[in-house]
Amino acid sequence: MKNNLDHATLKDKQRAIRAGFPETMGLRVHRAISWIGRAEACGDDFDARFIFLWIAFNAAYADETEFQSAALQGERAVFSGFFDKIARLDGETRIYGAIWERFHGPVRLLMENRYVFHPFWQHHNGIPGHDDWEERFIASARAFASAFQNGDCARVLSFVFDRLYVLRNQLVHGGATWNSSVNRAQVRDGAAILGFLVPVFVDIMMDNPQADWGRPFYPVVE
Repeated sequence: MKNNLDHATLKDKQRAIRAGFPETMGLRVHRAISWIGRAEACGDDFDARFIFLWIAFNAAYADETEFQSAALQGERAVFSGFFDKIARLDGETRIYGAIWERFHGPVRLLMENRYVFHPFWQHHNGIPGHDDWEERFIASARAFASAFQNGDCARVLSFVFDRLYVLRNQLVHGGATWNSSVNRAQVRDGAAILGFLVPVFVDIMMDNPQADWGRPFYPVVE
């Protein structure tokens, strides 16, 4: 697995090979790298780091045609196509390796955190049908462990980003206080996970520029 995929490394690679990028793919990579760079400048501001890295993730994966139907199927469901593709193109299993290296750190802690488990909040907010959130939480942990042991990278990513999406909603929709001590663990762990996964996603995309990465939702219009 290639290490030290920081903004400077990704930018140097992009400049060296971008002449061979299709226009739409080049645009999404350019945007994603720019937001990775902004996230690196956040220091210990984990709230800002997480948000900027999520923007980088959006820039990398968001497909205009898929977003047209996202309201019907849910945004998290749209992730699955990207995860299937990026895992299939990851011949060196770099994504799985990155998760393995961090499994006993932020990944495991995030998966064990009920505060980023959607059914927990549904139950807490009185939504009927979620009294069994604890059973679902345990079942989800078992399913994640099974996918991880089987090397099913796309499914592992789906589990991880299912949790990260809850955290994303808490921050972006004003459900958290900036720099709050209440949610520090999940924000810190979420930022760490995005910080090592999103640069790998972008690097794999640059290694496979001719794959169909879709159309950016907001193209440059003169």
